[in-house]
Amino acid sequence: MLSLITGLHPVGNHPAGWRHPKAWTDTVMNLEQMIDIAKTAERGLFDMLFISDGNGVAGLEWPELFEANALTFKPAVFEPVTVLSAIAMHTQRIGLLATATTTYEEPYTLARKFASLDHISKGRACWNVVTSSNAVDSLNFGKEEHLARYDRYERAAEFVQVCKGLWDSWADDAFVQDKVSGKYFDLNRVHVLDHQGKHLKVKGPLNAARPPQGYPVLFSAGQSEQGRELAAATSDCVFAATPTQRQAIDFYNDMKGRLARHGRQPQDLRIMPGCVVYVGRTEAEAQEDFEEQQALIDPAVGLRHLSHYCDMDLTGHALDAPFPELTADGVGGSSRRYAIAGLARAEGLTLRQTYERMLPSFGHVVLKGSGAQVADVIEDWYRSGACDGFNVHVGYQPAGLRNFVDFVIPELQRRGIFRTAYPGSTLRDVIGLSRPANPFFASA
Repeated sequence: MLSLITGLHPVGNHPAGWRHPKAWTDTVMNLEQMIDIAKTAERGLFDMLFISDGNGVAGLEWPELFEANALTFKPAVFEPVTVLSAIAMHTQRIGLLATATTTYEEPYTLARKFASLDHISKGRACWNVVTSSNAVDSLNFGKEEHLARYDRYERAAEFVQVCKGLWDSWADDAFVQDKVSGKYFDLNRVHVLDHQGKHLKVKGPLNAARPPQGYPVLFSAGQSEQGRELAAATSDCVFAATPTQRQAIDFYNDMKGRLARHGRQPQDLRIMPGCVVYVGRTEAEAQEDFEEQQALIDPAVGLRHLSHYCDMDLTGHALDAPFPELTADGVGGSSRRYAIAGLARAEGLTLRQTYERMLPSFGHVVLKGSGAQVADVIEDWYRSGACDGFNVHVGYQPAGLRNFVDFVIPELQRRGIFRTAYPGSTLRDVIGLSRPANPFFASA
């Protein structure tokens, strides 16, 4: 069954969408608007709500982008696990996905936070495992420079294993709470991890009962070689930036093909590329709404956005010149920059045409039209083996997501590729993943 995720971001995903007359105002740290999005997504039976996150304020060196509210700079956002705990009180079934970094977090505190979220939500927590791509974040954590790419991914793999070991600290039946005997928990059902590795030393046990899901669902996003291997070894789901169906199929086949050497089956990893949806009652209505958002992009801001996504300064190039060769990799992320450059070269786009194409898409495929037209593309990608689902972005809120739920979801249900009710009781049940056994204890 098709999986769907959507972001819990009141400003939407078009770079100028927040300027649209119908868009929400006062979107800075507005919990009520986030609750509205959550309820709409749950009404549409989405698998998960997603909060992307960073580790500081980015973009101060690019004032045009910063003042125009570039989507990745995050000058004022909630800490994601905190706000998802609040969202859990206003929802019943939808999954709760938060980004947290293995570079600037510690596994003990992170494992405790996600165990708490899983208990609060009764089994709906999901962790997006990232290594952090913004080099200046290091300055917020007492470090003079960002970890090199290889070291970040090596630490990340060890970090995830430590978290799993901490979540396994207690057997599921450790807390007997026997009023007659006076025994609250059974010391024979606790495991002390005592991990001593290359990057981490963690004693344990975790001061939280084993999560309802065993482990929260694990997500990742990297498309570099190291990122793909980390996902193949540890993740339950993976994001993808694949603006064409051919790229999506190639990525899908590559990722599924990596699983066997990690002792895993193809169904153990769900692959969900992003899509940005502009949908209306009719194709004309969707096109009109899209053009209204496009008209609000300032060219200087558009070029700066493209520079940011490509991790290189493009401002010295003429707007109508061909897209240039990429510079060598920096310490930041690489997946989106390669996707953008590949598309620009394949279609012979100028810089102006590239930002006009890429900014509304956020590096993903754009789906535009009536509910049936959008569903046509989603169904084609799903049935052709390009994805197991989509991370759905919309231009602005609240109309973008409401239109998707009202116009697209019924079409997907009619075609038999999307659920009509939530299955099971946990996020693992919803996306078809088994609950991992605790390797330190036999079942009671």
